[in-house]
Amino acid sequence: MIWAESTLIVLPHQFCEREVSTSRRVTLGCLPSWSLRSEKKPCSPEAKCALFTVQKALPILRDGASIIFTSSVVGSKGFPGVSVYSATKAALRSLARTFTTDLKARKIRVNVVSPGTIDTPGLRGLRNLDAQGLNEHYAAAIPLGRLGRTDEIANAVSLLASDESSYVAGTELFVDGGMAQV
Repeated sequence: MIWAESTLIVLPHQFCEREVSTSRRVTLGCLPSWSLRSEKKPCSPEAKCALFTVQKALPILRDGASIIFTSSVVGSKGFPGVSVYSATKAALRSLARTFTTDLKARKIRVNVVSPGTIDTPGLRGLRNLDAQGLNEHYAAAIPLGRLGRTDEIANAVSLLASDESSYVAGTELFVDGGMAQV
């Protein structure tokens, strides 16, 4: 999580999963009043992390702030073998929509950045490939014909955090070379 009084960026749940219980259940309710004690339905650790992070940050975020979740194209695509992971990413998209309406009185914008295949040390290690090998493995599935770079994700987040996107709320920005859209 990265924040200032005007921007909250919620990173993937691995950074805060120790703070949430995966054995609890969720109930319907709006953001400010939701708690673990009233849980009734399943909720992913990632969704809980996002919910609790935003809930705790609300008192220090100014009106008109921007909240940005990081998700993934897998939340929108039907890739085999990653159904549970995909569902957790889709949950972030839903939270952005509903938090946008929950926070409309404070004019807080909530959006999602969904990266596609990005050349990172983590992906290289997962696939046991160097940058060239990754590009050969994934490029054909990406309309722009290459993997993304981390600075391209940072640029998208910077845009959503800035006043340049002051009328953008409840949306998902895909930074994926067209992979999720084509």
